[in-house]
Amino acid sequence: MNKQIRNSAKALIIRDGKMLAIKINDNGDIFYIMPGGGQNAEELLTDAVRREVAEEMGFMVEPKELAFVVEEVHGETFHRVDLIFLCDYIGEIEDAVLHGDTNQAGYDWLDIQTLITQPLYPSKLRRQIMNFYYGDKYKVYLGNEEIGDPECLD
Repeated sequence: MNKQIRNSAKALIIRDGKMLAIKINDNGDIFYIMPGGGQNAEELLTDAVRREVAEEMGFMVEPKELAFVVEEVHGETFHRVDLIFLCDYIGEIEDAVLHGDTNQAGYDWLDIQTLITQPLYPSKLRRQIMNFYYGDKYKVYLGNEEIGDPECLD
C-alpha cells in the first residue's frame, strides 16, 4: 500500500500548570486532542500551527520550539507525522471565524499534574508532557502510536 505522508503541526500551550486541549465528543465518548492540523504546501510548520489554532480555537499563539514528534502509521488512510511545538498563548482573536474538528465540543485546560489519567491522545504524550513540564528527562521522538501503548500507564 502506498500511503501519503501528512505533516500535522500541533500546539502545546501551557499556562499555570495546565495545558490547552480540544475536547472531542464522539457519541458520548469524551477525549482530548492537541490543537493543530495539516500543513499546507509551501507553509512553514510554525505558520501552520498559528493558522490551525486560530481556526480551531480562535486563539493567537507564538510557536517557540519543536517539543515532540509522534507518528500514526496505522488506522488512517495516510501516514501522519505530528510535529508538536511549544507555544506561547498570546490571546483571543476578536471576531474569529472558527472551523473546528469533527465532533469538537469546545476546549479545556487539563491539569498537567494529573495528565497521565486524562484521555489525551496520542496517549504517548501524557507522560512526556508531564516530564517536560517538571524538568525531568523526556523523549522528543515518541515513534508510532499504537492502541494500548503502555507508555501512558508507567
